[in-house]
Formats: sequence, C-alpha cells, structure tokens
Amino acid sequence: MPGQWHTLTGGEVARLLAVDPAQGLGEKEAEARYREVGPNDLPRQQGVPLWQMFFHQFRDFMVLVLLAATAISGLLGEYADAVTILLIVVLNAALGVLQEYRAEKSLAALQKLTAPEARVLRGGMEKKILAARLVPGDIVLLEAGDRVPADLRLLQAAQLEVEESILSGESMPVRKDPAVAGSGAGEHRNMAFMGTMVTRGRGRGVVVATGLATAMGQIARLLAGTQQESTPLQRRLAQLGGYLVAFCLLICAAVVVLGVYRGAPLYNMFLAGVSLAVAAIPEGLPAIVTVVLAVGVQRMARRQAIVRRLPAVETLGCATVICADKTGTITQNKMQVRQVVTAGGTRAEITGQGYEPRGRVKLLQGREGRDWQLLMQAAAICNNALLKKGGLSIGGFFRSRAAGMADGWQVQGDPTEGALLVMAARCGYWREKLLQPEDVLAELPFESERKRMTVLVREKTGPVAYTKGAPDVLLELCTQVCRGEQIVPLTDEIRKEIIQQHSEMAAAALRVLAFAWRPLPSGEGEYSPDTVEREMVFLGLAGMYDPPRPQVSGAVALCRRAGIKTVMITGDHSLTAQAVAQEIGLLGRGDQILTGQELDRLSDQELSARADKVSLYARVSPQHKLRIVRALQENGHVVAMTGDGVNDAPAVKKADIGIAMGQSGTDVTREAAGMVLADDDFSTIVAAVEEGRGIYDNIRKFIRYLLSCNVGEVLVMFVAVLAGLPLPLLPMQILWMNLVTDGLPAMALGMDPYDRDIMYRPPRRPRESIFAGGLGWRILGSGMLIAAGTLLIFVLAWYQTHQLDLARTMAFNTLVFFQLFYVFSCRSEHHSIWEVGLTSNPYLLLAVGVSTALQLLVNYVPLLQRLFHVVPLPAAQWGLILLVTALSLLLGTVYKMLQKRLREKIMYLRV
Repeated sequence: MPGQWHTLTGGEVARLLAVDPAQGLGEKEAEARYREVGPNDLPRQQGVPLWQMFFHQFRDFMVLVLLAATAISGLLGEYADAVTILLIVVLNAALGVLQEYRAEKSLAALQKLTAPEARVLRGGMEKKILAARLVPGDIVLLEAGDRVPADLRLLQAAQLEVEESILSGESMPVRKDPAVAGSGAGEHRNMAFMGTMVTRGRGRGVVVATGLATAMGQIARLLAGTQQESTPLQRRLAQLGGYLVAFCLLICAAVVVLGVYRGAPLYNMFLAGVSLAVAAIPEGLPAIVTVVLAVGVQRMARRQAIVRRLPAVETLGCATVICADKTGTITQNKMQVRQVVTAGGTRAEITGQGYEPRGRVKLLQGREGRDWQLLMQAAAICNNALLKKGGLSIGGFFRSRAAGMADGWQVQGDPTEGALLVMAARCGYWREKLLQPEDVLAELPFESERKRMTVLVREKTGPVAYTKGAPDVLLELCTQVCRGEQIVPLTDEIRKEIIQQHSEMAAAALRVLAFAWRPLPSGEGEYSPDTVEREMVFLGLAGMYDPPRPQVSGAVALCRRAGIKTVMITGDHSLTAQAVAQEIGLLGRGDQILTGQELDRLSDQELSARADKVSLYARVSPQHKLRIVRALQENGHVVAMTGDGVNDAPAVKKADIGIAMGQSGTDVTREAAGMVLADDDFSTIVAAVEEGRGIYDNIRKFIRYLLSCNVGEVLVMFVAVLAGLPLPLLPMQILWMNLVTDGLPAMALGMDPYDRDIMYRPPRRPRESIFAGGLGWRILGSGMLIAAGTLLIFVLAWYQTHQLDLARTMAFNTLVFFQLFYVFSCRSEHHSIWEVGLTSNPYLLLAVGVSTALQLLVNYVPLLQRLFHVVPLPAAQWGLILLVTALSLLLGTVYKMLQKRLREKIMYLRV
C-alpha cells in the first residue's frame, strides 16, 4: 500500500507489516525481509572499472608522445628498443592502476566508516544497526538530532518536530502527530521521511518503505554520486605538479636541442628527451598523496577517530586550540549520585557499585519526609533512561543509548538520567510501582536552551508535573518550597540557603540537578512550558560525580608540550567545572574562567581580547560556543571544537576542525563535523592531532624523495649534454629507473611510522608551504649530490675504459642505488636512520628489496642485458658504486647528528 500509510492508524500499519510495536522484528525475520527487499540505500555512482583505469594511464600527453616514439623505433627497425620501452610503459601503467585502485578502495572504506546508523527494536532489545540494514516493519527510535533513516509511520511522539526542507523546500520544522492525518494531499504529519532531520523531541515509528521505495528514492539522482573532496594540500600539489611539468619540459627540450647541436642524431635525442620528461614528472604524486591520506585516516579510525572529510586530516596538524565539552569527553559520562539535599534540610549520602540498584543510603541530617518522597518520585518519573538486568527493565517508555554496564545491570539512555534512576531504585522508588505507561500524559523534553525537562502524569489526585533541571533555572520557576511535610512560600532567605547548598556541592566537584513539582488543575488545555513550568514547588538537589577519563591528564599535558591550548566548555556550575579542571591539570598560571553570564556581557571585541587567557567556560549554552570559536579564530587560532547536540552544529561547522561525538552525538552534529569520535574521549582528539601531523610529515617525506631523485636524473642528463659528454643514460634505462625507484619505495615511505617527538613541536602554520623548513633547499642539494656522484662515476669509467656501454651501466646502477639508499635518509627530517630504526618500516625494506632484485635481474639476465644495453660489472666496480651511493645516507646521518647536537646545545643555553 505505498503512499497510503498515513491514512491508516498505527495499529493497522503494524498489523499489515506483521510486527509487534513493543518488541520489533526478530533477527531471523529481519534477515529474511532484508534478503527479500535488499539494502535500504540509494544508488551511488559506480567506481571506475580496472580496465578503464588502465587505459586512463595512457591519456597523459608525455606518455602518448613516448608511444609515438616507440612506434617510430619499430618502423626504423629498432624492434628490441621498441618492445622494451613498450613493456616499461605498460608496467608503469600497471603501477599507476595499483595506486589509483588503492586510493579508490581507501576512500570507499572511509565512506563505510561514516555510514549512517539507526536505533531499532529487535526482539524487544534496543540496538544500533547500519541504516542500510533496515527493513519494512522495523521499529525505529528517533530523537532530536537524528536523521530519519527510512520512511516511517509514526507510532509515538513527544514534542516531535522534523525539518523536511530536503523534500518540501520549507525550512520551518513540521510538528508531528501520530494521529491519522487523513487523505488530503500533503497531510503527512504522522509520517517521517528518509533523509529529513529531527530538530526537537523524540518518537518511534515503523518502517514502511526503504531504499528507492521511499519519498527520497524519487529524487535519488540528486543525492547519488557524492565524491570525497580534495584537501588544500592536494590542490596545492596539483598546482605544483603543473609548474614541475613546465620546468621539466623546458629542461628536456634544452637537452634535446643541445644534443642535436653537438651532432647527436635527432631521433636518439628526441627519444632521450621524452623518456627523461616521463621520468622527471612525478605523475604518481597525486595518487600517492591520496593513498597516504586515506591510509592515515584508516589508522585514525583504529584509534577511534573517524574522519568524515579529508581536509580535516590536513587541518589537524595545524590545530592550536582544542575546545572540548567536559561531560563525556573529558569525563567518563558515568554518573553516580553521591549526595542528596532536600529543600526541607534532609541531607544524605548514596553509595553503591556501578548501576546495581542496591546500595546504602546514609542520612547525615534530617529524615525522609514528603520532600524526600517527592524528590525521589521526580527522579524516577521525569526520566527516559532504562535500567536493565536480563529480562527485567526499569524506567522510561521511550529509549536511547547504552551508557554502560556494571554487575550485570545496564543503563540505556542518558547517563545523568541513568544515575537518577539508580538513585531512586536504591532508595526504594521503582518507576513501575509508581505509575503505568498509560498514566503519562505528556513530556516536555530537555532542551539545551531551557536546561530542564518535565513529565506530566495522571495520579489519584489529578495531573501532576515533575521537573528536573539546572538549579538556577528551576529556582526562577518556583514560588514555593516543600519543607518536610509542608508547602511554604519560597522566600529570599530560603533561596539564598538553596544557592549556598548548590555552591557547596559544586565546589566538591559534584554536578548538581534540582527537582520541582506542581499539581495541575484538571482539564487544562494543551500542555506547554508556559502553562506547566511556572509557580512550581522546589523539592531539592542531587549531586552527581562524573570522574575524569584516566588518559585525559596525560593528553592535556601532551597538548601543552605540543603548543596546543586546551579549553574546557561545560554547562555545569563554575565550581564543579573548576574542580575537574584542576584535577586534570588544565588550569595553569594566569588561566581565566568565564561564565555564560559574563560572556553575554562582553562584546565580540572584548571576548577576542580575553579569549587567549580563558581555559574554562562554565554555565555556557551551545550558542555561546559559536562566539568562542569566532573569538579564537579572530586571534589567529586554528580551532577544534567538539559537540553532540543539535544546537552544537553551528559551532562545530564554523570551527576549523569540527568534532562530533560518536556515542552521544546527534546526526545533525555528525553531518556538520569533519571528524567523529567513536569513543567520545578527549585523548582520542589528541591522538588524531598526532596522526594528522604524522600524515603531513609522511607526505613531505615522499615529496622530498621523489623530487630529489627527479632533480638528480634531470641534472645528470642536462650537465652531460652541456659538457659535451655522451648521454650517460639511454631512454629505456631512464624509464626503467623511473619504474624501479619511484613507485614502490615512494608508496612505502608514505606509510612510515611517525617521529616519536612529533607532539613536542609547535603546530604547523595553515598556509605554510610544503617546502617550508628548508625542504626545498634539501631537495635541490640532494639532487645535486645524486647528479654529481653519478656523473663522477660515468666520467671515470668513460675516460678509463673508453667503453661507453660499461660507463652507462655504471651510471645507470649508480643513479638507481643512489635513490635506493637516499630513501632511508628521507624517513625523518630530524632524526638519523639509527634513531628511526632500520627495520621499523618493513614495507620500505620490502620495496627496496624488490627494486634491488629487479635491478640485478637487468644486470645479469642475458636477454635483459641486451634490451637495456648493459654489461656485467666486476666486484671492484660494484664496490665503487656502493661506496659512492652510500654517501647520501652517510652525509644525511652526519648532518642530522650535528643538527641534533646543535638543538641540544641551544636548549641547554636557554635553561
């Protein structure tokens, strides 16, 4: 019945789809339906087939010119040369296909890492599955910030609003109602459609359509074929490649012209010039950059940092400030209620293990009166968490995420609500004993702007509202207070007393929530915050402790060494936040604390002036985060900002590196973010920064290697022709060398382990050139050294033996082994090969080993000797070649050791 689901009641839809709304589908039934209907996905652009990739390698102008020259060789009767060059071109194309294929597969793997998920009921248990595995009949749970994963007929809704602009073009959210909407066109308020976004409230619905059968499936062409964007570095390297092509063509043309001018045959010089150009242009650079970025991103994923956009990888290495939420990111988000203070003066400590509902309640002052009873009822009833052990469940009628498990008891839902549910259970107040699901009249869900939540229930005396939220917010809504058994007016003196109690609990690093209650008149109209949350009765406070994550202190200290400022942001009281900040070593000398109220009084210019000194923002709302990001960026910082809620999305998107929470975050925030933390852990951000720096270092390594080798090759030919010498290398030797030295070693270098002290350096400037830090001079110097050594060997052999084939063989092998030795010097810009460790990159050892074996085959297999015009070399000549070529590694090692001594001396003098 496609398109008519909105005309049926929820019960009718459930019967038609053969599903129990309270249990969901069983796993076997869901799997059977999946096999029948297929994945809940829209068609995507297909990848390029391998055969197309292969032929794309021959679109390059220089390769086409080389193929034309090969054809001319054949026509002139030089069949051996023609076949040899053709084989090398084909092998080069195969290597190019390997690089492109790996890059494509790596990017496809990244897309899988960020595949959308959905929360469903399967066999009565809530679980998170890939949205692609949804089938008709699945019961899906929605909350603010989720992207609707399929077309749903809604069964329940609490203040549920969905933004449907992707379908309707209207930006205003639509208020949803599970009631039957009728058959009028466009009347689908009881439906939620795939791809739309939940902006408020929560609900549940049954899947009625998936994939191309959804409303979104009708516009699938507009959504298919999205591609991973290139990074600024990739774009700069593409531009650099253009300059290199022009420069190499100019040099190669000069080689051809000079050679012909000195009497060399035009055909030979033309073929040599084209071969040199093909070898000198680093055509594999873009593919290797993509591979290194993608492999690095997958390495980040293993460390729980999932990158959604490649530019975030590059930006990570430039981060100067990390703004992190306290709850769940810096702390464990495993709340335990430690202390309760009622408005009547009763004070108690709550103890227990994990989520075990049995514990000890130690009364320190007063007794358990009406205020105690109402506070515990509010904690249990104004709550959407679930407390489970086996088949037993205690708690909410809507649902959410698993927060953890201890002693067999598991909390599903918000950890704060879970802590309150456990506290109430330990005190003997079980929600199932207090009311039935049908007694819930309405819910006013928690929102970051309101900082409170209200549940309205039907009791024997009539409708009652239970509210929990921030103490300062709830106090403003209360006009009375429950003291013992009596309800009395909330006087200024009592208000000061409550504020003092709040301050004392916050100073003890407790996160404090307040509770209020109000009986409502019977027959009141629509329940809304304005009509319900006023003239309430204040009940008391509960103080919870959320311990910092074990690794956070070390991560904060590492950030300080790396030149990165850590800023903690929280909606908690400043005293609570300050206690946590001091525990993790966040606050240093001169660091300031700013509250949301103080921030509101500052202009943007005043905030920018203070932003560099503030390390802790307390009592702030998500809207404040956007101002904080802007203020830091105004001061020239590269800002990483975390977020989880819907209202965090603007700040996350504005930040240079937006970071969403994988466990507690919403789909809206994940869409805006460049990176997602799978474990919500602050130390994972620091690990991602380290990976970002390492990836950039590895890119610089193979750029240094490729360009140095190419400079050496070009200079060998150019200087030889300029000096009137015979050509040191033949065209097929140049092409073979390009195949052996540029491909595998460069790719292996891109997977090199990072320097151990990479987080002891200051952040890189965002607009810094890839050749910064003297890299350009090192490339030029190394290229000149390679060229000088090769020409020296060639000249010595030529003048001593007057055997051109022998001299060329020695020059050919010298240039190859120069590059194979030099690759080890490129493994670190700061440390010698002995400090890095010769065996720490087995891929590089394998690549160099394969390249060496291939080069030796050319030298000693008779057929290959004839094709490449080489002769066998005696041991003495090999000794000379290895002695000279090892010079690059030796000089590089000595230079780095002297550089290290100089750095240590400078640091000693500073101390």
